[in-house]
Amino acid sequence: MNLDRWLLALCASRTFSTFIFMAYAASLPVLRTEWSMSATAAGSISTGFQLGYAVSLVGFSWLADRFGARRVFLGSAWLSAGAALAFALYARSYISALVLYTLVALTLGGTYTPAIMLIADRYPPERRGAAVGWLIASSSLGYALSLLVTGLTLAWGGYALSFLVAASGPLVSIVIAVLALRSTPDVVHPRRAGVRFGTAVLRNAGAMRVILGYTFHNWELWGMWVWAPAFVAATFAASGSSAVRAVELGAYVSASFHVMGLLASSSMGRLSDRLGRRAVLLTLATTSATCSLVFGWLIGQPAAIVFMVGALYGFAALGDSPVLSTALTEAVSAPYLGAALGLRSFLGFGASALAPLVFGAVLDATNPPGAAPTIWGWAFLSLGVGGWAAVGCAYGLSRTPALASVTTEPRQR
Repeated sequence: MNLDRWLLALCASRTFSTFIFMAYAASLPVLRTEWSMSATAAGSISTGFQLGYAVSLVGFSWLADRFGARRVFLGSAWLSAGAALAFALYARSYISALVLYTLVALTLGGTYTPAIMLIADRYPPERRGAAVGWLIASSSLGYALSLLVTGLTLAWGGYALSFLVAASGPLVSIVIAVLALRSTPDVVHPRRAGVRFGTAVLRNAGAMRVILGYTFHNWELWGMWVWAPAFVAATFAASGSSAVRAVELGAYVSASFHVMGLLASSSMGRLSDRLGRRAVLLTLATTSATCSLVFGWLIGQPAAIVFMVGALYGFAALGDSPVLSTALTEAVSAPYLGAALGLRSFLGFGASALAPLVFGAVLDATNPPGAAPTIWGWAFLSLGVGGWAAVGCAYGLSRTPALASVTTEPRQR
C-alpha cells in the first residue's frame, strides 16, 4: 500500500519522537571515558531505559484499551518531550543519566503501541502489514537520524550538544501529532461478557507464540542496536583512526544499519501481506541469528566487510518487527489488543533491557580489565541465542490454529 496523508503524518510524528532513542548509544564510547564507566555500567543505563520503556508500553497499552489510543498517544507525546529536555539539560554523570534516561523511557511507550492500535482500527488485514511496516520504518528513520545527528554534533560540541539536539525531536513530534490526529476519533472496544484476558490472550496459542517470538527478537535486536556503534568504532580504532574520529565514523556506519532496517520494515510487512506471516518471519529470523554468530568476529576485517554484514544484520533483525506486530493484531480480538500488546511489550522490552547488560558483562569477561575491548564475538553470540529461539517460534506457527476474533461494536469518545 502507498502512504496516505494520515499514515504519513503519524509516521512523521513517530520519527521525531524516536530522535532521543539512540543519543546515548551513539555517544557511548565518549561517555565511558568522561563518566569513567565499565562496560557493565554503560550497559546498565540502556537496561534502565529498556525496563522503563517496557513498563511504559504496558501502562500506556492498558490506558489505550480503556480511554482510546488517540488520547493516550497525544498524552505520551507531551510527557516524552518534557522528559527528553530534562535528560538533555541535566544528564552529566552515570547516576543522573541512569535516572533521567529511564524517566524518558517511562514516558515514550504511548507513541508506539497506541499507534499500532490506531492503524489496526483504520486498515483491514490485507493492508495492515504494510501500514504497520511504515510505522516501524518511521522509527528506524528516527534512530538513523539520531545516530547521524549525534555523530555530527559530538564533533562540534560534545555530548551535551548532541543530547540537546536529540531532545528537540519529541518537541517537533507533538506538533505533527496534534495536526495528524485532530479529526481521528478515540475508539474504545467494549469487552464481551464472559471473555477474559486469559482466554483471549494467555490461552491463545497463536498469540503467545507471536509474543514469545517478539521477546526473543527484541533480545537480539536491542542488544545489537545498543552496542553496534561501539563495536564499529572499535573496528575503526583497530585500523588506526583516532578515538573521536572512530566514534564519529561508528555512528555514521551504524546509522546505515538503521536505514537498512527502515527498508526492511517498509517492505517486509507488505511482503507478509502477500506470502504469509510465517514464511517471512522464518526467513528473517534465520538470517538475523546467523549474523549474530558472525558479526562480532569481524573486528580487524576491512570496513567494507563489516558494513556489508552489518547492513544485512540491520535489515534482518528489524524486518520481522512489523510482521510480528501485524500477526498479533490478527490473533487477538480488538477489545484485548491493548492488553496483548502490553504483555508483549513487557516481555519483549524486558528482554531488550537485559540483553545490553548481558552483552556488556560478556564483553568485560572476555577482555582484559581496563583495556579497550578487542574480542567482541562472544558478546554477539549471546544475542544469537535469542535469535535462534525466535526461529523456533516462527517455525512453530504453522501448527498453531488461528483463534477467531471476538467482535464487538466499538464506541467512540
